[in-house]
Amino acid sequence: MSPRWRRARALRSAQALDDVVDSQVASLPLLPADVRRRHADHLTELVLLAQNYRHYAKGWITRRELERRGRAALLRLEEPDGLGVGATHRR
Repeated sequence: MSPRWRRARALRSAQALDDVVDSQVASLPLLPADVRRRHADHLTELVLLAQNYRHYAKGWITRRELERRGRAALLRLEEPDGLGVGATHRR
């Protein structure tokens, strides 16, 4: 199990990601359809990353696994053609 301060930091990181998603999700209906889908995919990726931070805080995954999932999420977010269908489930 990781030290308490690492668990607390992971939970703060998860909450920060949740706050970003919460602040952006209301704007989805206002966006053009093509942009809306890409934006929604990005927000979904952030939700999944926040979940990974919570899993780490609970000791369900290691720091190494959290880092691997974080790197994978960043790569998917940086894809020039968008995340594509099902991309958030690739690991």
